[in-house]
Amino acid sequence: MSTLVVYFSFTGSTKFVAEKIAETIGADITELKTSKNYPTEGFRKYFWGGKSVIFGDEPKLINDPIDLNKYETIIIGTPIWAGSFTPPIKSFISQNKIQGKRIALFASHAGGGAQKCFTKLKKELSGNEFLCEIDFVEPKKSLEENLSKAVSWAKGLAI
Repeated sequence: MSTLVVYFSFTGSTKFVAEKIAETIGADITELKTSKNYPTEGFRKYFWGGKSVIFGDEPKLINDPIDLNKYETIIIGTPIWAGSFTPPIKSFISQNKIQGKRIALFASHAGGGAQKCFTKLKKELSGNEFLCEIDFVEPKKSLEENLSKAVSWAKGLAI
């Protein structure tokens, strides 16, 4: 069985970490893409992101379906919006019956909410074995430090 890294990235920070993790352990990787475009600047960016989480939005994913039966381990990456995981991750979870998998979680953020986010993800993904989680504060700002952190974490997953 193999490993899948699945993630949503809004500004590229989560993508940066996901690619390094997948490269380190030789995992397949899928970036979730939505039919909905979120505002990317100013107040609207934060308003729409927070509103989407609070109202439980599940945007339509435009990715091809993923055969999760091929994977024993799934690593899920998300930015943190309003103390939670992003709506595209919510869509992915609700569209796939994820049971009996080994799950690792990572999140990127600008300064807080990681444990709350991980708690919510674990609740949504009950029925799985959780390996570990890690968060990255502004990953692209401390590039070398976060690359090293991602590589060490990935190697420690014992996959």
